[in-house]
Amino acid sequence: MEWIESIATRHVAPSRDINQMVRAFAGPLQEESIEPATVVDELARLAEPGLMAMSSGRFFGWVIGGTLPASLGADWLVSAWDQNAGMRYATPAVAAIEQVAGEWLLDVLGLPTGSDVGFTTGATMANWTGLAAARGYLLDRVGWDVNANGLQGAPPVTVLAGAERHTSVDLALRYLGFGAPTLVPADEEGRILVDALRTALVAASGPTIVCLQAGNLHSGASDPMAEAIAMAHEHGAWVHVDGAFGLWAAASPSLRAHLNGVETADSWATDAHKTLNVPYDCGVAIVARPGVTRAALGTQTAYLIRASDDIPDPYDLVPELSRRARGVPVWAALKQLGRSGLISLVDRLVGNARTLAAELVALPGVTVLNEIAFTQVCLSFGSDERTREVTRLLIEDGAIWMSGSRWHDRDVLRISVSNWSTDAADITASVDAVRRAMQKTSAE
Repeated sequence: MEWIESIATRHVAPSRDINQMVRAFAGPLQEESIEPATVVDELARLAEPGLMAMSSGRFFGWVIGGTLPASLGADWLVSAWDQNAGMRYATPAVAAIEQVAGEWLLDVLGLPTGSDVGFTTGATMANWTGLAAARGYLLDRVGWDVNANGLQGAPPVTVLAGAERHTSVDLALRYLGFGAPTLVPADEEGRILVDALRTALVAASGPTIVCLQAGNLHSGASDPMAEAIAMAHEHGAWVHVDGAFGLWAAASPSLRAHLNGVETADSWATDAHKTLNVPYDCGVAIVARPGVTRAALGTQTAYLIRASDDIPDPYDLVPELSRRARGVPVWAALKQLGRSGLISLVDRLVGNARTLAAELVALPGVTVLNEIAFTQVCLSFGSDERTREVTRLLIEDGAIWMSGSRWHDRDVLRISVSNWSTDAADITASVDAVRRAMQKTSAE
């Protein structure tokens, strides 16, 4: 509780680095046992200087949300209950909660009713799950049982992805034995070019997967879903959508048009710990074709007792047999927010991104490099050297957290607005911090 209460006013950056923290915790394991409360107190005391206030409304690094109060409480319950959420028979309470959470997600995101929903560690494994389902389905259609025969000797599968896809897609493809995807050119906002996709689909032969993106890492833009998906399906391809944070735009009536047609894809991946603001770790893998995920990932042994032969168990829908009930905080978040609250959350994040962009571009020498399509803002301060220096000084100052990146062959300061608690005061403090860093750069 002391940590939670400190977040509103503390500096975002840690005050100690990794080497200092290793020294704080280092030393031989003692011989005798220690009282549990003493251990927890020591852990909290030693760790505090090395903690990043990622739940702060002034944290804009990477794409990391905060934690809604109901989700935090639910996560504590998940640890206290200590349920292995793999089997409906053994843990009916958490399995039921996750089932309902999955149904609610399909509803609010406008995805097909009856799709399989699995809760993974994050978007990387959610992408892996959707692409594993695609692999099994496509190879089965050409008469190859990948579960029995593996990939050696299998018909080759062509994987097409936009040039600005997220690296988690590449990781998932590597884990599945596909290697690197064939890249399709993208426009200046990172959206896949439909004409180039058409050319790539015509050139492809045999089983084909098309990976689309909802929410570019730098611009927040999404691929032209309706046209790209329809074209891919005309060529018999499976379409997977990496929507780690951007898929949540589908929940907002004012933003849904950016994802028009996304519901016609075959699988989707998203993160609940990003836009929905539940604790780590919680990805969501959704597959539209019932039974395909179970065929790709499911297993059965004598000791795994099924509640029903017709309904998949949670372990059939993700790459883990044993896991915590990570879908329970999703249920709690959606229950706290309701439909209107979820819409308000998504719209507020986008509104804050637009406000930050407008106030920062008003500072002399600041350029916003992207259209504010969702929650991402990329800034340049003129030269790459000055942009890097402003970024360094911001991080050194520690009052807020914005991190650097490189986009379109130039250094940028990248802002990701993902926290439910960010308010007008946080926006003002953030603009002031950028102004201080710029002034310090000029003075030096």
